[in-house]
Amino acid sequence: MLSLILRRILWMIPTLLVISFVTFGLIQLPPGDFLSSRIASQSEQGVDVAPEKIARERKMYNLDAPYIERYAKWMNDLSFFGFERVGHEDYLTVVDESGQEHFRWPSFKQPNFGYSMQHQRPVHELIGERLALTVVVSLCTLSFTWMIAIPIGIYSAVRQYSLTDYIFTLLGFIGLATPPFLLALVLMYIAQEAWGLDVSGLFSAEYRSADWSMGKVIDLLKHIWVPVVVLGMLGTAAEIRIMRGNLLDELRKQYVLTARAKGLGRIKLLLKYPVRVAINPLLSTIGWLLPFIVSGSVIVAVVLDLPTIGPMLLQALLSQDMFLAGFIVMMLAFLTVFGTLISDILLAIADPRIRYEK
Repeated sequence: MLSLILRRILWMIPTLLVISFVTFGLIQLPPGDFLSSRIASQSEQGVDVAPEKIARERKMYNLDAPYIERYAKWMNDLSFFGFERVGHEDYLTVVDESGQEHFRWPSFKQPNFGYSMQHQRPVHELIGERLALTVVVSLCTLSFTWMIAIPIGIYSAVRQYSLTDYIFTLLGFIGLATPPFLLALVLMYIAQEAWGLDVSGLFSAEYRSADWSMGKVIDLLKHIWVPVVVLGMLGTAAEIRIMRGNLLDELRKQYVLTARAKGLGRIKLLLKYPVRVAINPLLSTIGWLLPFIVSGSVIVAVVLDLPTIGPMLLQALLSQDMFLAGFIVMMLAFLTVFGTLISDILLAIADPRIRYEK
């Protein structure tokens, strides 16, 4: 098990490096950049921008450098070890009090996630406001999905072709066919018409800008069920079908028949052997499920007015705010790689056949 974990962690480093190189390139593909768009917009409004200011900002954001140099500086800022940039000074040199330049040696430093050109604020401040809420919504959605999908999938497989199996199958197909944003609109309409409640957002109007307190936590719990149900419905419906199909295949295998013939209890046999094998595909989906909950819910987050990272990523991509968009995409890539690591560990625990031999 330890060898498996170490191998996966070592493979995470080159994987993230390749993803970072491709990500930075994709962000640079659209023509122009944020400063060019802003200067063009100001020119249309009759505002003159001094050339010195344009040159200074392009140097500050590294827009005047070649692609490889910009990528190297971006990765240097994101890493814990490298050259720390101070103000508008260069990465490799530092200027002393006498104005003489000296070579700057790499050292351990605090990562710098960049400066948002659109919001005119450091990226870590913008992300910090939304990351905690995004994590809470994601974990609640994942828990909701597994708590509903696994028991229903097991029950449908054991009671195949029963009335409840047909009902759960129908509900599963409805969940797969219903767009999440449409379900969000329906729930908002029902809550408003039936109970007079505004369930959009994660907080009521009086708590949105208030400091954290017990009242704000209770208000969050009153609102969070809507995005959890909406975001988890599609995944729940899909995983019910996966769990049911896999368990049906396992229940027909010879080792299950042999265990029954030897008198092993029905519940013990079901949970100890076929369920452990049938749950493998669900465990393997953690790698893509975590980033999907964050980035794949952009439309739902816009409809429900959720203060999560999804809408911020959409705005950053539309405005070509490369530092903000690049960091969010890299965070999603890390979630994917880290989720894959968790999937491998859980798969090795659940199924001994997957563990590496010495």
